[in-house]
Order: sequence, then structure tokens, then C-alpha cells
Amino acid sequence: MDPLSAHLDRGFELLAQGDARGARACARRALEIDGSSPEAHNLLGQAASQEGEYDTAMEHFRTAMALDDGYPDPMLNAAELLIHPLQDFEGAIELCDEVLEFVDTRDEIVDAMMLKVDALLARGDDADAKRVLDALPEGPFEAPGQSFMVGRARFEVGDHALAETHLEAALREDPRNPDAHYYLGLVRDKRRDWRGAAMAFLEARGIDREGPRPPWSLPHDQFYRAVIKVLESLDPAVSRPLEGALVVVDEVPGAEVVADGVDPRAPVLIEGLPVAGFEGDARMPRVFVYQRNVERLCAAVEDIEDEVAHQIHDELLHVLGDAAASPRVTPSTKPAAVADDDARKKPRKGRN
Repeated sequence: MDPLSAHLDRGFELLAQGDARGARACARRALEIDGSSPEAHNLLGQAASQEGEYDTAMEHFRTAMALDDGYPDPMLNAAELLIHPLQDFEGAIELCDEVLEFVDTRDEIVDAMMLKVDALLARGDDADAKRVLDALPEGPFEAPGQSFMVGRARFEVGDHALAETHLEAALREDPRNPDAHYYLGLVRDKRRDWRGAAMAFLEARGIDREGPRPPWSLPHDQFYRAVIKVLESLDPAVSRPLEGALVVVDEVPGAEVVADGVDPRAPVLIEGLPVAGFEGDARMPRVFVYQRNVERLCAAVEDIEDEVAHQIHDELLHVLGDAAASPRVTPSTKPAAVADDDARKKPRKGRN
């Protein structure tokens, strides 16, 4: 193997292990050998994205595209960033359509079509998303993560039977995929298979709890202080029901409440408030904030306080409003189309 390929291979290997810093070092060594290597810029872009440096990542992806306009990997990686966190859905759709004009391998076609589906769903265009899904090459899908992406998208457009088939295939490929367990739980919940849903949600919870944190994740005590700051800054008209509340910060919801029907990815849970037809808890209201689930919804540490405030407000509306009528398990994280799941973040190695 030539030195350039060796550095790139090692860089993508480190990226897959979560070592973005090591991957960057390999990419820079590759650029010392060939300063116009699009693969090295693609690797730098993915490493920057993994560390939350999204503008830098986009610069490297654009450089890779300029160096080789027939190289699909940086285009697809850029489309992912445009969907989330940048939320430029039109730009992502344009990139996917451009890729689909020249790629000819089945895996690349499916990847581009699924990213287009994600962008359409995020834009709220479910009908067009379903049309793209229905035009997919026929399964089974062999590339890592594709069965999950198709299953998740099928759930989003309401094709629950097909969603279950693809999600079960995804779990045969990777039994430790927390997102596949989570969406399988959502499918089973729709089918009113409470036991099956609880088992899938508990699997997702356990794997989520063991997973890596974002590189910008706050220590527990700092996160707790951020939550208290948010509660103290809420409009009194909103926060009055929480006066004297016990505030608990944990990683994820406990197994016992997940088994009882609480979404394992719920960012906030409020208990003990009086609601229509119920006295409430005579002891005190309780606010549970789940750090990993809040971080899942954030692109950077600067988003945490706004996200906590938003989730507390939404949970208060749920508890004090139509709590008796609303299902307790809903996909309370971002829609699948903008979720930052591991299955879509496997490094695209490309050519070297």
C-alpha cells in the first residue's frame, strides 16, 4: 500500500473509533504527500463534523467537491450536515439530486435517495418522501445502516409493517443499534404491542446510556447548574406550577418508568402537578431532566439552556393541558429526518 492510502486508511479507521483528532492528523499527513487529495479533505470534513465544527466541515467538503466533482462521498456528507444541524433542506435535496445524476452503484443510489427522503421529511413533505421511498431499489439492503434508514423513514411516512421488517433486518445486522431498537419500539407502540414496545425501548435505553457523549458534553454538576439557571429564568406565569419542585438530573429515564410507558429518549419528565381530574402529589412537584437526551437535541453546548427551557415548557403544556388524552410514548426527540443517529454517521471512506 502506498503512503497516501496508508494514512487515509488509518484516518478513517480512527474516525470510526471516535478519534477525530487522530483522524485529522492522518488527513494532514496525507495532504503533505498530495495537497490536492479530495479524500483527505473529505476525511478532515468528517473529523470536524464529529467534533461539532460544522462550518469547518462544510469548507473541507466543498474543497473535496471542487477537487473532484465526481466524488459522491463529500457531497453526501455535506448533505447530512445541511439537513442537521444546518437545516438547509433545499440545499441538501439539490446535492442528493446531483449525486443521483452520476452514481451507478446500488449502495450509493440508496444512500443518496435516503438522504433526500430525510430532507423531504424534515421539510414536512411526507408525500414526496414516500414517493422517493417507493422508488428505492428493491431490498434487502446490504450496506451498513441502510436497512435502519429505510425502516425509520417507513415509520415516518406511516408504513408500519414495512418499517418493522426493515428495522428487524437492521437489528440482525447490528443488535447494538440503539436507534433501530427505539424505532422498533415506536412501531410496536403504534400496533399497541405494549410488551414488545417496552422491551425495544428498554434495549434502546440501555445502549444509549452506555454510548459516547458529544465532545462538548458538560460535566454533571455544570449541566445541573444550567438546568437551575433555566428554571430560575422562566416566566413566572410558566414556572409557577414548579415552585418548590425537586429537580433531578440523570442520564436517561429509569428502567421502571420506561417499562411503565415513558419515552426512553424523553428530555424532561414532570411529575406531581395537579391536573384536571387529579389532585396531584401532596409531597412536591418533581422535574426530571435527562442529560443525554437533551444533548441529543443540541448541536453545541451553547444550545443546552434554550433546549432545556423549550422542553420544560412543552412538558408543562403536556402535563397541565391534555395529559389525560395524550399518549405518553411519542418520538419526543427530533424527527428521524434530522436525528443525529450513529447509523448515518459511519465514516464514508471513499476512494484512495
